[in-house]
Amino acid sequence: MQLFSRRLRERARALRLSDAEVARRAGLTERRYGNYVAGIREPDLATLVTIARALATTPNHLLGIEAAEIPRSERERCRARLFGAVNRLSADDLDRVLVQVEALSRHKAKTKRG
Repeated sequence: MQLFSRRLRERARALRLSDAEVARRAGLTERRYGNYVAGIREPDLATLVTIARALATTPNHLLGIEAAEIPRSERERCRARLFGAVNRLSADDLDRVLVQVEALSRHKAKTKRG
């Protein structure tokens, strides 16, 4: 259980996420998530999968079965945070975010040309 709680802390730190933010993304209370981080309790399988998604990793990594895929650059760290947040969005919200990202991308492309 200590390995699991250590991996939770390491992964959140690598993504620069607070425990409160990870809990929010996983749909858990801060207290419940805090029990996992402190090694007081272990999540059930469904909760483990949800936490792994919120941290943009796999249950196997959190359990110590496979090596970490630690983001190396700031861009990779941001991408991992984005994918973790996206997993909690509804299809409609995801579509709205996509429209905004595409608009930002087009704007950046125009400013580079001009």
